[in-house]
Amino acid sequence: MFETERIMDGKVALFGASGVIGQSVANALKAQGRAYRVVGRSKASLQAEFGSDPLAEIVTWNPEDPASVRAAAHGVDTLVYMVGVNYWQFHLHPVLMRKTLDGAIAEGVKQVVLIGTVYPYGLPRTTPVKDDHPSEPNSFKGRMRKEQEDLLLAEHAAGTIRGTILRLPDFYGPGVELSFLYRAFVAAVDGKPAQLIGPIDSPHEFIYVPDVGPVVTKLMDEPRAYGRSWNLAGAGVTSQRKLVEETYRQVGRPTKVMTMGKGMIRLVGLFDPFMRELVEMHYLHTQPVLMDDSELRHLLGDVPKTPYAEGIRQTLAALKQRRAAAAVSPAPAATGRPRPTP
Repeated sequence: MFETERIMDGKVALFGASGVIGQSVANALKAQGRAYRVVGRSKASLQAEFGSDPLAEIVTWNPEDPASVRAAAHGVDTLVYMVGVNYWQFHLHPVLMRKTLDGAIAEGVKQVVLIGTVYPYGLPRTTPVKDDHPSEPNSFKGRMRKEQEDLLLAEHAAGTIRGTILRLPDFYGPGVELSFLYRAFVAAVDGKPAQLIGPIDSPHEFIYVPDVGPVVTKLMDEPRAYGRSWNLAGAGVTSQRKLVEETYRQVGRPTKVMTMGKGMIRLVGLFDPFMRELVEMHYLHTQPVLMDDSELRHLLGDVPKTPYAEGIRQTLAALKQRRAAAAVSPAPAATGRPRPTP
């Protein structure tokens, strides 16, 4: 049997802390004055992002080395798992989860919060999708994410470690380059056409990244959260077109859009491994998974979400500030196509 008290004073470790969700969770912990550990492969990256925070303990790891995993988990009570992989390496998701769980259990970690995605749901049976919607992935990536989730929930059922999953939709926000919307923000500022994956009028939802961290910290401290998954929906149902139009409106330019359909993605995928991997996930544009998070709100109470117009305003402001800083001290420009946030 698991203990039922909240674990609020124990050590929290953010595995995969360098990503934007990790930074959001770190900001939430910092706002609470709670010490935390950031775990990643690159000490230089961790130092650049968290080195100025006296509450942050920086630890590097090699997930292929069991001793390294155990060292990263040593003394930890709550592990927030956000480890990413390349889009063409989704087979690593369950592999890395297994290695992390083995190390965490060996070190006596009490609980794990996995930041998940909608991929395991597969094609939606209902709109919106509730937490108890069957996990019937229709893609390889969905199957790998489901295997990852199943490993955690199996250990919870066995009583070896508590586990819970927070599923997120696509996200956006300041500094979030791996997003369908990022290139649109850049294009709007530059007065160029936004390059989007179509169709762009389908219902869609996005979560503003700074809103995620406070939800994660509340969820990990709630004993009733463990043993299942939870949806965190976006700030309402919208579409790519509506958000791009709002983006161009805020920069004072007429909207310019270029779209790429599934056929074009498949064609480009003959030469581009990333685009080739994107083909199987195209269903999310034609049969979108829109989430119902009423159970999460019932569990946690108020779950504030930044309205899209305000989120766009803050994202554009951060982009312009970054551009201004780069003009003083030039840095390599971001490149790449619009990407999902799995």
